[in-house]
Amino acid sequence: MASTSTSASVPPSHKQPTVIFCIGMAGSGKTTFMQRTNAFLHGQGKPPYVINLDPAVTHLPFTANIDIRDTINYKEVMKQYNLGPNGGILTSLNLFTTKFDQVLGLIAKRAPTLDYILLDTPGQIEIFTWSASGAIITDALAATYPCAVAYIIDTPRTTNPATFMSNMLYACSILYKTKLPFVLVFNKIDVVSHEFAVQWMTDFETFQQALKNDTSYMSSLMNSMSLVLDEFYQHLRVVGVSAVTGEGMEEFFAAVDEAVKEYKTEYQPEMERLIRERALRQEREQQIQLTNLMNDMDIHQEQNK
Repeated sequence: MASTSTSASVPPSHKQPTVIFCIGMAGSGKTTFMQRTNAFLHGQGKPPYVINLDPAVTHLPFTANIDIRDTINYKEVMKQYNLGPNGGILTSLNLFTTKFDQVLGLIAKRAPTLDYILLDTPGQIEIFTWSASGAIITDALAATYPCAVAYIIDTPRTTNPATFMSNMLYACSILYKTKLPFVLVFNKIDVVSHEFAVQWMTDFETFQQALKNDTSYMSSLMNSMSLVLDEFYQHLRVVGVSAVTGEGMEEFFAAVDEAVKEYKTEYQPEMERLIRERALRQEREQQIQLTNLMNDMDIHQEQNK
């Protein structure tokens, strides 16, 4: 798949749309956020290219340009391979990924006219972020277009320090797995403001104060983890949005623009360096194989004299 992503790369002189991976736990309002983002961009005169990677969703409140459900029947996959719901989603994504070079081709044709590409991922986020197929899709697109990960968080459910810490740990793991610019999106701020979360992330003492009300054994663990995550917080972009009212969408896209700058200054040079190293390694291996072959031929000729 790596060769596919490299061959499908768009020359730097061409317009390159920004790819936004929308990732979030079930119930975080991810699909509603996708709908709001799609509507916002249409209102700005910048209709996005939308890709749905969730084979189990029954109804999409927006129109997808590429929909995994058009080529993969999730229920048939479950029946044919005798799988449960999560296994069915994972296998469906694996089957779809085998043809992802065709998706890259379709995107490449539209890329010069696009500003954004939106990807809706399964609510079972580990299926996308920790599977081989998820890594292939992420790497293939990141090798061609500027990319950012939007991690959607259910703000009302995060007011508890333990739940907040769990979300932050999950966000940290996704960031280090994808290695892509990251935007934390606190959704549903029309219900609960995300200011408490911003304070917990920027003021260590404030979070310590919130932990005082927790007398369980988890309090000590969370106290230690908050110290570990302090460095992680320093490099995060945090925005609050409401997928229902549309509040915060301007701030979200401002954060995405900053993420694109990070992609171009940090991710892209590192990716190009790895590609060069891989090419040199392959060249050295080929040279070693050629040398060994020539030595074997010389030995064979000496034996036949």
